[in-house]
Amino acid sequence: MEKVLKTKKKIRFQDCDPFNHLNNAKYLEYFINTREDQIAEHYDLDIFKYMKETGLSWVVASSQISYIRPASTMETTLIESRLIDYRDNALLVEMKMWNENETELKAILWIRFIHYNIAAKKSANHSDDLMQLFQSVVTPVDQMTFENRCLEVVQSLKSGTVV
Repeated sequence: MEKVLKTKKKIRFQDCDPFNHLNNAKYLEYFINTREDQIAEHYDLDIFKYMKETGLSWVVASSQISYIRPASTMETTLIESRLIDYRDNALLVEMKMWNENETELKAILWIRFIHYNIAAKKSANHSDDLMQLFQSVVTPVDQMTFENRCLEVVQSLKSGTVV
């Protein structure tokens, strides 16, 4: 099973600012929509079907993003995502937006999701099946703070290595 999921996305005109750069708020939409598509395709996990069947879903608890280079109108980007940590009721996903050839990093995002019981309006533990899925796809990173991870990624790009 793939651990690092990659999808190409074209930056649309309506999502850009007057400088023809992707609006900073739109990065989150591109990232979250892409992650939803990726986990449905690669892990057979349709979060909307899951919500209807179980009454459980995930809510965003926090997000941290660093904008490295602008993504421009009609540019084809590559969005990658991976699970870097998980707990009984939480997930931490790292996402990166690259140019199409993965040579220029546009942005990096950490987003923490809480597993949530919609009817009870409180967090809920993941099922054993989900925990097994997470165990099979998690790719931990060395740095456990977002700022340090960003520095590590940027420095690795400057030195020609990829982390």
